Amino acid sequence: MSGQPTPMMQQYLALKREAGDALLFYRMGDFFELFFEDAKVAAGILDIALTSRGEHGGEPVPMCGVPVHSAEGYLARLIKGGCRVAIAEQTETPDEAKARAKRDGTPTSKALVARDIVRFVTAGTLTEEALLEPRRANLLVAVAPVRDGVGLASCDISTGRMELEECEASALDAALARLGASEVVAPEDWEDGTEDVIARPRADFRSEDGEARLKSIHGVATLDGLGDFTRPMLAAAAGLIAYLDHAGRGELPFLLPPVARGSGAHLAMDAATRASLEILEAQGGGRAGSLVSCIDRCVTGAGARQLAEDLAAPLADRGQIEARHAAIHHFHIDPLLRADLRALLRQAPDIGRALGRLVAGRGSPRDLGQIRDGLSEARRVRGVLEASADLPALLRDALTALGGHSALIDHLDRALVPSPPTERQQGGYIASGYDHALDALRETSGNARKAIAALEARYREETDTASLKIKHNKVLGYFIEVPAKHGDKLMAADSGFTHRQTMAGAVRFNSIGLHEEATRIAEAGAHALAAEEAHFEELVGEVVTARQAIAATAAALARIDVAAGLAERAVEGDWARPEMLDAPCLEVVGGRHPVVEQALAKSGERFVANDCSLGEDDRLWLIGGPNMGGKSTFLRQNALILLLAQAGSYVPASSARIGLADRLFSRVGASDNLARGRSTFMVEMVETAAILSQATERSFVILDEVGRGTSTYDGMALAWAVVEAVHEQLRCRCLFATHYHELSRLADTCDALSLHHVRAREWKGDLVLLHELTGGAADRSYGLDVARLAGVPQPVLKRAKAVLAKLEKGRAETGGLAAGLGELPLFAASLQAENEPDDALRDALEVLDIDTLSPREALDKLYELKALGGSTKP
Repeated sequence: MSGQPTPMMQQYLALKREAGDALLFYRMGDFFELFFEDAKVAAGILDIALTSRGEHGGEPVPMCGVPVHSAEGYLARLIKGGCRVAIAEQTETPDEAKARAKRDGTPTSKALVARDIVRFVTAGTLTEEALLEPRRANLLVAVAPVRDGVGLASCDISTGRMELEECEASALDAALARLGASEVVAPEDWEDGTEDVIARPRADFRSEDGEARLKSIHGVATLDGLGDFTRPMLAAAAGLIAYLDHAGRGELPFLLPPVARGSGAHLAMDAATRASLEILEAQGGGRAGSLVSCIDRCVTGAGARQLAEDLAAPLADRGQIEARHAAIHHFHIDPLLRADLRALLRQAPDIGRALGRLVAGRGSPRDLGQIRDGLSEARRVRGVLEASADLPALLRDALTALGGHSALIDHLDRALVPSPPTERQQGGYIASGYDHALDALRETSGNARKAIAALEARYREETDTASLKIKHNKVLGYFIEVPAKHGDKLMAADSGFTHRQTMAGAVRFNSIGLHEEATRIAEAGAHALAAEEAHFEELVGEVVTARQAIAATAAALARIDVAAGLAERAVEGDWARPEMLDAPCLEVVGGRHPVVEQALAKSGERFVANDCSLGEDDRLWLIGGPNMGGKSTFLRQNALILLLAQAGSYVPASSARIGLADRLFSRVGASDNLARGRSTFMVEMVETAAILSQATERSFVILDEVGRGTSTYDGMALAWAVVEAVHEQLRCRCLFATHYHELSRLADTCDALSLHHVRAREWKGDLVLLHELTGGAADRSYGLDVARLAGVPQPVLKRAKAVLAKLEKGRAETGGLAAGLGELPLFAASLQAENEPDDALRDALEVLDIDTLSPREALDKLYELKALGGSTKP
């Protein structure tokens, strides 16, 4: 390849320019080959050999490749490694390439097979079963910043679900954290510091284009019947559809009619809160140890995905929440019904994703079989539910979606074999008896062995050659073979045999009879495959026509699975149905942290339950006590109980009365973000600032150890001011854990604040952590005792004890760290004073130290103050 690039390399380079930053899978026979930097990247991620092919620009061309038949596994690893892949397929056969070259007057020996990029494989555009996680949605999100706000369009093309929403720019991070997208696309001129965003032309994000595309896709003259969509929403929809067009090379995947998400329809949580509560992913990464992993008892992948969505976006509407609770209750009180339904659901394939592949043109006979089997199970589920009395509204609605597929089920049942294959190139998936002409073709092709055996026996008898055999290979097809010593006999002009090939020790022949038989067999096989392909397209068309009804059935099965699974979890953990109220309260009896309780149960330990009672007159709890005593667990468990209740679940408690919250905030634990130049304390302050600026009276807030990341005086001052701000300004429900005992003095001035602590005691010189919450302030933090439990060496502990004694003596002599704080004006009064105009006289009096003035100085100062007083008069 030195000098001028070869035609093949010219073709590759042109396709690579089109692929852009995506790795190019260049089809060459049975392999996808990668060249240059693409090969180096892929070889590193896939751990495969990096070779070279010729030269380009005087340098060897790096190359690696993967087999076409196993490409999905390699694609999965590349996508997980953060790559995008462009698939360049051969769009003609070698014979077609030669015919084209002949027409163009080019030597056929130099005919190059045409290739084109047929698809971009990206993290957000996957539909293949092998590339998707069964229990996790795979969202693609488009962000459209416009003058009036930010539009968001999200879709999971594996199931067709699509949502549009609008938010303020300040709430974008929280929205993206809720969605947990696999891929985000945005205009190329958008600059917000967000990493890993795919930049697309600004022209793709025009609201009028979004409106036109949605009308065209769903065959409507107006979008009014689908929902109330704002211009930012439509701009985001335009960007999303344009990206799908690009990825599919003009072939759009399955998209259901979009749903408009209201801004106040869900409990709002920012990214820090989601990470702190470990809702869908544990702190160390992965599903294990998260809330969803702890409570997921769904028996289908679709149900697990729906549960994760419910937890990521808890409801804010009391009626919808109670409808979910009622569905769980129906299964909770009827264990036989629950068991019967879960047994049926276990047999149900993932028809939502099978439908997505079929509509996208990437389906297989197996997907058709999954549609058939899934709809059949849905019909059985419907029958079981219909026999159950007093169905709640949510399950009655599901009944409607589960019916109406009888004709399609019967057709697929007649047409398909019981277990259709994944690949359709070899045929064999259309059932016998469905098409008599196909059966006849199969019989002809299937009887090939018998017909060839009969022909072989006839030729042996006619030539008197017992060693004559009829064989087959991919190069020659069928041929007659005899040992070399009998070759002359068949070489005779009147033998009826035509010489084809002489081998060492054998001679091969053809005959008119064998050629006719082989042609008949080959034609019958080809016609049979063509007939099956036609039936496949017909069946896919029938499924595509019913796509919206099938998608509704898939959604209904998922919702039933979630309700039955949560009922199973409630029975398993003795969870309670929460009572939902509009009043701002949180009354939990015997509350537990579900994840911690499950972990303790595995080791044979018992979780200590605790009560919590927040209301209008007792809305702020100040909680002290030792490290490892359970303060953080108590804070988190109450946040999770509220979250679970508003997600429509039972809760880990003996009973619960919960007032609806509009926002949930969690500032628990220490972490840093060094990549963005933020220390642990800076992260803490950023999160605390977000709470103070965004929480409302209907919010629920948990705060743990505010101010601990800086000096003692700074930290306590900040904690003191934050407690006052929560009490006086936000007036929300809040659990505030702290080691600053001095904050207990706030109970004297904050009437809705109460003091609590986690109990601990010393027994024979050892610290015993009781993990029980009780009223009153903590008298100490037991820091040295916890340090001893952690294994801090004795000399260090002894020295720390001596230093502590000295510090405590000094604190007693000076009145303590918080001496004088009681003389400060109340927080509200200080705010009022801060908002008043500057007063020079007041400022002068505040800094005046009377005890240090001589009589003469005092007289002079009095004249000055009188002059100031005169200047401040209106």
